[in-house]
Amino acid sequence: MPLNVTTGQISDSFPVGEDADDDEPDVRRRRAARALQAVAFDTIGAGYGEAFPAKDGQLECGKQLLTALEPGARVLDVGCGTGEPTVRQLAAGGLRVTGVDLSDVMLALARQANHPGPFPPDFHRIDLYDLDTERADRVWGVPGLGPEGHGTFAAVTAFFSLILLPQDEIPTVLGRLRELLRPGGLLALGMVEADLDHVPLPFLGRELRISGYLREDLERVLVAAGFAVEECSGHPYAPASTTLPPEEQLFLCCRRVG
Repeated sequence: MPLNVTTGQISDSFPVGEDADDDEPDVRRRRAARALQAVAFDTIGAGYGEAFPAKDGQLECGKQLLTALEPGARVLDVGCGTGEPTVRQLAAGGLRVTGVDLSDVMLALARQANHPGPFPPDFHRIDLYDLDTERADRVWGVPGLGPEGHGTFAAVTAFFSLILLPQDEIPTVLGRLRELLRPGGLLALGMVEADLDHVPLPFLGRELRISGYLREDLERVLVAAGFAVEECSGHPYAPASTTLPPEEQLFLCCRRVG
């Protein structure tokens, strides 16, 4: 059944009053950027899957997680979008999946989808920058994704969600994801291989700011954030939409160190 998007379903910038005690310029800047991203993905909706139908690298990472993890292990999918294909794949494989995103429309599509498996996935709206902070509870009402959730996830997946952050925020978020992982926990990451730092680019009729790294630089960032990179593969990718240029996608399988 198609999603009937009304004005009330378009993402508000952030929860009402959420930054009453956080009025610093960098907070206002980040809020404005993230609000624009959320509304952009509200507008894109299911069109994202149509523009990027091939998910071979992402699915291969999912297969590796299913092989490595015990049934019922908890996985956090950061930037889950509509839940395709990662939430569906991992839930069908018997894992307990929590999906997070900032777009209300993407989350509504994810919630109304039929996800097979013994453990129905749950979905929460949260700014990924607020994961592992007290704001996860105070602002977004999900204490299990703040400090309370330290060490509770067996794996984290983040496929093309960190590209929406400026480069100076990515190490911070990687460090926070590491804290949510149990010792030896796994991180499956998808990024675009490009030397970009929050550069405005046209994307499916909207403008988004995109960041990327060259392969060696990305591996250095991951190691500094407390991960061992166990595998890194590149996949040339030509989106179905002719308005989007071909890109080199990187998929990395990492493990929490310490």
